[in-house]
Amino acid sequence: MAVYALTGFSLVSLLSFGYLSWDWMKPSLVADVATDPMEKSLPPAFARPPHIIFILTDDQGYHDVGYHGSDIQTPTLDRLAAEGVKLENYYIQPICTPSRSQLITGRYQIHTGLQHSIIRPRQPNCLPLDQVTLPQKLQEAGYSTHMVGKWHLGFYKKECLPTRRGFDTFLGSLTGNVDYYTYDNCDGPGVCGYDLHEGEDVAWDQSGKYSTFLYAQRVSKILASHSPKEPIFIYVAFQAVHTPLQSPKEYIYRYRSMGNVARRKYAAMVTCMDEAVKNITWALKKYGYYDNSVIVFSTDNGGQTFSGGSNWPLRGRKGTYWEGGVRGIGFVHSPLIKHKRRTSWALVHITDWYPTLVSLARGNLSNVPGLDGYNVWPAISEGKESPRTEILHNIDPLYNHAKYGSLEDGFGIWNTAVQASIRVGEWKLLTGDPGYSDWIPPQTLTNFPGSWWNLERLTDGLRKSVWLFNITADPYERYDLSDQRPDVVRTLLMRLVHYNRTAIPVRYPAENPRAHPDFNGGAWGPWASEDEGEEWEDIGEPLKSRNKKKKCKICKLRSFFRKLNTRLMSNRI
Repeated sequence: MAVYALTGFSLVSLLSFGYLSWDWMKPSLVADVATDPMEKSLPPAFARPPHIIFILTDDQGYHDVGYHGSDIQTPTLDRLAAEGVKLENYYIQPICTPSRSQLITGRYQIHTGLQHSIIRPRQPNCLPLDQVTLPQKLQEAGYSTHMVGKWHLGFYKKECLPTRRGFDTFLGSLTGNVDYYTYDNCDGPGVCGYDLHEGEDVAWDQSGKYSTFLYAQRVSKILASHSPKEPIFIYVAFQAVHTPLQSPKEYIYRYRSMGNVARRKYAAMVTCMDEAVKNITWALKKYGYYDNSVIVFSTDNGGQTFSGGSNWPLRGRKGTYWEGGVRGIGFVHSPLIKHKRRTSWALVHITDWYPTLVSLARGNLSNVPGLDGYNVWPAISEGKESPRTEILHNIDPLYNHAKYGSLEDGFGIWNTAVQASIRVGEWKLLTGDPGYSDWIPPQTLTNFPGSWWNLERLTDGLRKSVWLFNITADPYERYDLSDQRPDVVRTLLMRLVHYNRTAIPVRYPAENPRAHPDFNGGAWGPWASEDEGEEWEDIGEPLKSRNKKKKCKICKLRSFFRKLNTRLMSNRI
């Protein structure tokens, strides 16, 4: 049996604080604010296709919203969620690119070739061009489509840019993380460039403006210049609260009593983002959109605990397949919801937004077969049962294989050294190396660096490669049932085998020195010509170019920087 050791707190003290009670999801007092009087006169049903605002936050931890019992102030999110439908069985992916790709395509990573890691700035890679995206389907349905914020789905060719993938306008960054004021991003020592774009041009004139403010202001301008009589889709992908930890001083001052510096800055960023959402909601009402609008709020992955985030009481963190990495904050706020002010335990995954939103827009899904998402609007609006019964969290054949995994441990049908995870009904299976597995309470009581204090740690099980949990009964993944229920393990392994047969080759090409910002005027941007293509082997590595490249100083440094970037990846994804 696993032995649990508690560092910094006793288990009894955690219970006394209420951390392990079932009250951790009780709404805060702010969430009980009375509904807006405007809502009383709203139409009972859709008179026309609704305006859709999809808000995605970056690295916001599961615990880091007021109605999950957080010490961080999020009055706007609390109220919107309380007046809408909270999604408490909602799943996302453990890192940035996978969640965004699945939102935009409605397909699992294994069906787009993006099942390994993220798309890095110097990789000749992007969301596959043969995929029909969510904004493209909404354009077909007559929507004006706009994106504000972080793209992170590749940009090596112009065809990969947001404005070529279905968005009429775009203001934001193309890479994974930038400075909130200067918009600089370094992809290794000496490989730095500016990354803020307006459409397909570099937005040099916007430097110095805090991105959370800038993006909210852009959404307001879009709404002000558009007619509420015409349907609009705005995808707001906030950079917040991804590192670097930067916030206007007035927000940090509110949390001056927090002892942990990283947590203090992080909390300030979350509250600032919450106010940005408030301004967006206010603009929807001011310009006449609100009555016929659907607001979807989602996080993109679990919080990064050593950067101030908290997923407590869930296990794990960003980049892992434990619940702390893949269970997200999600809610829908809309006057058009039939049964409001409730919590939904319907199983929902980020791929479900594609068919759900296209259906709301009265779009055509018949020409996009093979979607992995489901239309979950009846489950959200009317409280009906979710059509989804399982989720493939991922199968990553390139991730470091677990040392103690084997085909034998997988009943001869699955190599348990391979990193994979699946949820079927109430059961969740993990194989390979799922990632950092501790339970980390919020870091608010000390200024000790990092997140290695105040945690509950699993002290054995390091030789395992298979885990099984009943997530309904054990949402915190404390009781591994793989030894007691080999029948369930085998059943879920068969589902992994089934999905793996449908997977396409991994797209994870080597970095290209031509991507260096110095070759693009100091900014990150497309570097390959439109007629250039890439070929990939089944193992995910690109085939060697037929044209032998000339040697250069940058080329000689390429291998060195790739190795260095690998060491730094946990801080950059």
